[in-house]
Amino acid sequence: MPYYFYGIDPLYLYLVLPAILLSLIAQIRVKSTFSKYSQYLCNYSGADAAKRVLEANGVYDVKIERVSGSLTDHYDPKTNVIRLSDTVYDARNISAVGVAAHEAGHAVQYANSYSPIKWRTAIYPICNIGSQLSMPLLLMGLIFNFTFLMNLGIIFFAVALVFQLVTLPVEFNASSRALAAIRDSNILPDDSEIKGARKVLSAAALTYIAAFLVSLTQLLRFLIIANRRRR
Repeated sequence: MPYYFYGIDPLYLYLVLPAILLSLIAQIRVKSTFSKYSQYLCNYSGADAAKRVLEANGVYDVKIERVSGSLTDHYDPKTNVIRLSDTVYDARNISAVGVAAHEAGHAVQYANSYSPIKWRTAIYPICNIGSQLSMPLLLMGLIFNFTFLMNLGIIFFAVALVFQLVTLPVEFNASSRALAAIRDSNILPDDSEIKGARKVLSAAALTYIAAFLVSLTQLLRFLIIANRRRR
Protein backbone atom coordinates (compact mmCIF):
# COMPACT_ATOMS: atom_id res chain seq x y z
CA MET A 1 0.00 0.00 0.00
CA PRO A 2 1.40 3.47 -0.81
CA TYR A 3 2.59 5.64 2.05
CA TYR A 4 -0.30 8.09 1.50
CA PHE A 5 -3.66 6.48 0.79
CA TYR A 6 -6.22 8.94 -0.63
CA GLY A 7 -4.28 11.82 0.93
CA ILE A 8 -4.31 10.28 4.42
CA ASP A 9 -1.04 9.78 6.30
CA PRO A 10 -1.43 6.43 8.13
CA LEU A 11 1.41 7.31 10.52
CA TYR A 12 -0.42 10.43 11.64
CA LEU A 13 -3.73 8.61 11.82
CA TYR A 14 -2.57 5.64 13.88
CA LEU A 15 0.44 7.04 15.74
CA VAL A 16 0.03 10.78 16.38
CA LEU A 17 -3.76 11.19 16.41
CA PRO A 18 -4.34 8.93 19.47
CA ALA A 19 -1.82 11.04 21.42
CA ILE A 20 -3.59 14.23 20.33
CA LEU A 21 -6.92 12.80 21.46
CA LEU A 22 -5.35 11.94 24.82
CA SER A 23 -4.11 15.53 25.06
CA LEU A 24 -7.59 16.89 24.37
CA ILE A 25 -9.06 14.55 26.98
CA ALA A 26 -6.43 15.72 29.48
CA GLN A 27 -7.30 19.38 28.85
CA ILE A 28 -11.00 18.68 29.29
CA ARG A 29 -10.29 16.73 32.45
CA VAL A 30 -8.18 19.44 34.07
CA LYS A 31 -10.89 22.04 33.41
CA SER A 32 -13.68 19.80 34.69
CA THR A 33 -11.69 18.77 37.79
CA PHE A 34 -10.81 22.38 38.55
CA SER A 35 -14.46 23.37 38.13
CA LYS A 36 -15.64 20.49 40.35
CA TYR A 37 -13.35 21.25 43.28
CA SER A 38 -13.92 24.98 42.94
CA GLN A 39 -17.30 24.22 44.52
CA TYR A 40 -15.61 22.92 47.69
CA LEU A 41 -14.91 25.91 49.92
CA CYS A 42 -12.09 26.19 52.44
CA ASN A 43 -10.56 28.72 54.83
CA TYR A 44 -7.64 29.87 52.69
CA SER A 45 -7.53 31.79 49.43
CA GLY A 46 -5.10 30.83 46.69
CA ALA A 47 -2.81 33.73 47.61
CA ASP A 48 -2.92 32.76 51.29
CA ALA A 49 -2.08 29.14 50.45
CA ALA A 50 0.87 30.14 48.25
CA LYS A 51 2.23 32.33 51.05
CA ARG A 52 1.87 29.51 53.60
CA VAL A 53 3.69 27.05 51.32
CA LEU A 54 6.55 29.53 50.86
CA GLU A 55 6.82 30.22 54.58
CA ALA A 56 6.71 26.50 55.39
CA ASN A 57 9.80 26.09 53.22
CA GLY A 58 11.62 29.13 54.56
CA VAL A 59 11.10 31.26 51.45
CA TYR A 60 10.13 34.87 52.18
CA ASP A 61 11.31 36.96 49.21
CA VAL A 62 8.79 35.83 46.56
CA LYS A 63 6.00 38.22 45.60
CA ILE A 64 2.46 37.01 44.88
CA GLU A 65 0.47 38.94 42.29
CA ARG A 66 -2.81 38.63 40.43
CA VAL A 67 -2.87 37.98 36.68
CA SER A 68 -5.93 38.12 34.44
CA GLY A 69 -7.52 35.03 32.94
CA SER A 70 -8.32 31.51 34.09
CA LEU A 71 -5.66 28.85 34.73
CA THR A 72 -2.99 31.37 33.69
CA ASP A 73 -1.16 30.77 36.97
CA HIS A 74 2.63 30.58 36.83
CA TYR A 75 5.86 31.34 38.66
CA ASP A 76 8.23 33.77 36.94
CA PRO A 77 11.81 33.05 38.08
CA LYS A 78 13.17 36.18 36.36
CA THR A 79 11.16 38.52 38.58
CA ASN A 80 10.72 36.02 41.43
CA VAL A 81 6.95 36.49 41.32
CA ILE A 82 4.08 34.01 41.61
CA ARG A 83 1.20 35.17 39.42
CA LEU A 84 -2.21 33.73 40.25
CA SER A 85 -5.22 34.01 37.97
CA ASP A 86 -8.53 35.68 38.78
CA THR A 87 -10.07 32.28 39.55
CA VAL A 88 -7.30 31.41 42.02
CA TYR A 89 -5.86 34.53 43.68
CA ASP A 90 -8.61 35.34 46.19
CA ALA A 91 -10.80 32.25 45.67
CA ARG A 92 -11.30 30.18 48.80
CA ASN A 93 -11.73 26.67 47.46
CA ILE A 94 -9.78 23.43 47.09
CA SER A 95 -8.90 23.98 43.42
CA ALA A 96 -7.49 27.43 44.08
CA VAL A 97 -5.41 26.16 46.99
CA GLY A 98 -4.03 23.26 44.95
CA VAL A 99 -3.04 25.39 41.96
CA ALA A 100 -1.54 28.17 44.07
CA ALA A 101 0.41 25.73 46.22
CA HIS A 102 1.78 24.10 43.06
CA GLU A 103 3.13 27.43 41.76
CA ALA A 104 4.62 28.10 45.18
CA GLY A 105 6.26 24.68 44.85
CA HIS A 106 8.09 25.96 41.77
CA ALA A 107 9.33 28.99 43.71
CA VAL A 108 10.61 26.65 46.42
CA GLN A 109 12.40 24.58 43.77
CA TYR A 110 14.33 27.64 42.63
CA ALA A 111 15.06 28.72 46.19
CA ASN A 112 16.43 25.26 47.01
CA SER A 113 18.36 24.92 43.71
CA TYR A 114 16.40 21.81 42.71
CA SER A 115 18.55 20.17 40.02
CA PRO A 116 15.95 19.37 37.31
CA ILE A 117 14.62 22.93 37.28
CA LYS A 118 18.19 24.23 36.96
CA TRP A 119 18.72 21.86 34.01
CA ARG A 120 15.47 23.04 32.43
CA THR A 121 16.47 26.68 32.80
CA ALA A 122 19.92 25.97 31.33
CA ILE A 123 18.64 24.13 28.23
CA TYR A 124 15.67 26.41 27.57
CA PRO A 125 17.42 28.78 25.11
CA ILE A 126 18.67 25.88 22.96
CA CYS A 127 15.36 24.01 23.16
CA ASN A 128 13.44 27.15 22.26
CA ILE A 129 15.54 27.61 19.13
CA GLY A 130 15.00 23.96 18.29
CA SER A 131 11.25 24.33 18.68
CA GLN A 132 11.14 27.32 16.32
CA LEU A 133 13.40 25.87 13.61
CA SER A 134 12.42 22.21 13.57
CA MET A 135 9.19 22.39 11.57
CA PRO A 136 10.45 24.82 8.86
CA LEU A 137 13.53 22.65 8.34
CA LEU A 138 11.46 19.47 8.21
CA LEU A 139 9.01 20.95 5.72
CA MET A 140 11.78 22.25 3.46
CA GLY A 141 13.54 18.91 3.65
CA LEU A 142 10.37 17.06 2.69
CA ILE A 143 9.33 19.47 -0.07
CA PHE A 144 12.76 19.63 -1.74
CA ASN A 145 13.72 16.06 -0.80
CA PHE A 146 16.82 17.42 0.93
CA THR A 147 17.95 14.78 3.42
CA PHE A 148 20.32 17.09 5.30
CA LEU A 149 17.58 19.61 6.12
CA MET A 150 15.20 16.82 7.09
CA ASN A 151 17.75 15.28 9.47
CA LEU A 152 18.59 18.70 10.92
CA GLY A 153 14.90 19.37 11.53
CA ILE A 154 14.55 16.04 13.32
CA ILE A 155 17.55 16.84 15.52
CA PHE A 156 16.09 20.24 16.45
CA PHE A 157 12.72 18.63 17.16
CA ALA A 158 14.40 16.04 19.43
CA VAL A 159 16.22 18.84 21.28
CA ALA A 160 12.89 20.59 21.91
CA LEU A 161 11.45 17.29 23.14
CA VAL A 162 14.19 17.09 25.79
CA PHE A 163 12.77 20.24 27.39
CA GLN A 164 9.35 18.59 27.72
CA LEU A 165 10.97 15.48 29.18
CA VAL A 166 12.83 17.46 31.85
CA THR A 167 9.62 19.39 32.59
CA LEU A 168 7.85 16.22 33.79
CA PRO A 169 9.86 15.65 37.02
CA VAL A 170 9.81 19.42 37.65
CA GLU A 171 6.00 19.48 37.58
CA PHE A 172 5.61 16.27 39.59
CA ASN A 173 8.00 17.52 42.25
CA ALA A 174 6.24 20.89 42.51
CA SER A 175 2.94 19.09 43.11
CA SER A 176 4.56 16.81 45.68
CA ARG A 177 5.97 19.81 47.55
CA ALA A 178 2.59 21.53 47.36
CA LEU A 179 0.67 18.58 48.80
CA ALA A 180 3.21 18.09 51.60
CA ALA A 181 2.96 21.76 52.59
CA ILE A 182 -0.84 21.71 52.36
CA ARG A 183 -0.92 18.77 54.75
CA ASP A 184 1.88 19.82 57.14
CA SER A 185 0.74 23.46 57.37
CA ASN A 186 -2.87 22.40 57.92
CA ILE A 187 -4.04 24.51 54.97
CA LEU A 188 -6.55 21.78 54.18
CA PRO A 189 -7.10 19.94 57.48
CA ASP A 190 -9.41 17.22 56.19
CA ASP A 191 -8.09 14.16 54.31
CA SER A 192 -10.93 14.42 51.79
CA GLU A 193 -9.88 18.01 51.02
CA ILE A 194 -6.28 16.95 50.46
CA LYS A 195 -7.54 14.16 48.21
CA GLY A 196 -9.43 16.76 46.18
CA ALA A 197 -6.32 18.94 45.83
CA ARG A 198 -4.37 15.87 44.72
CA LYS A 199 -6.94 15.16 42.01
CA VAL A 200 -6.68 18.73 40.73
CA LEU A 201 -2.88 18.49 40.55
CA SER A 202 -2.97 14.99 39.02
CA ALA A 203 -5.30 16.21 36.28
CA ALA A 204 -2.90 19.07 35.54
CA ALA A 205 0.06 16.68 35.45
CA LEU A 206 -1.71 14.54 32.85
CA THR A 207 -1.68 17.49 30.42
CA TYR A 208 2.14 17.57 30.55
CA ILE A 209 2.36 13.82 29.99
CA ALA A 210 -0.06 14.00 27.07
CA ALA A 211 1.83 16.91 25.49
CA PHE A 212 5.07 14.95 25.76
CA LEU A 213 3.45 11.91 24.12
CA VAL A 214 2.18 14.05 21.23
CA SER A 215 5.69 15.36 20.59
CA LEU A 216 7.22 11.91 21.01
CA THR A 217 4.86 10.31 18.50
CA GLN A 218 5.52 13.17 16.08
CA LEU A 219 9.25 12.54 16.40
CA LEU A 220 8.77 8.84 15.71
CA ARG A 221 6.65 9.73 12.67
CA PHE A 222 9.34 12.05 11.32
CA LEU A 223 12.02 9.40 11.85
CA ILE A 224 9.98 6.82 9.93
CA ILE A 225 9.29 9.26 7.07
CA ALA A 226 12.97 10.23 6.88
CA ASN A 227 14.01 6.57 6.85
CA ARG A 228 11.62 5.85 3.98
CA ARG A 229 12.91 8.83 2.02
CA ARG A 230 16.49 7.52 2.31
CA ARG A 231 15.56 4.22 0.67
